[in-house]
Amino acid sequence: MWWKAILLWFVLMVLAILNGTVRIKLIIPHTGLTAGLAISTVMLCALILLATWLSIRWMGPADAQQAWSIGLLWLGMTLGFEFGAGHFFFKKPWNELLADYDLARGRIWLLVPIVTAMAPWLMAKARGLLS
Repeated sequence: MWWKAILLWFVLMVLAILNGTVRIKLIIPHTGLTAGLAISTVMLCALILLATWLSIRWMGPADAQQAWSIGLLWLGMTLGFEFGAGHFFFKKPWNELLADYDLARGRIWLLVPIVTAMAPWLMAKARGLLS
């Protein structure tokens, strides 16, 4: 189960990169920054849920605890990549990385880690894998 969960996380990262490309090239030029970021956030959440819906049986969590464990693994990997690679590899300052989490500025990116963490449990429940 764990290697499948990790493999799917890499698929989610590819979807996130594609989503970011669409956001920068197509959405933001037509909607502006704030609306473009919000649209992109909702799109990525939908993609995460869809990919998880399609793969949850394949990943095969045996119970709610395993489903939550997958979600927390994904959350840790996502935040580690976002902040670790974002700061140390892509050289973004911490304040720029944290700006996407500023709800007061209309940034709703916080939904992505929340959905990432909850998706395996939600989709396992929705697919009838959990009682």
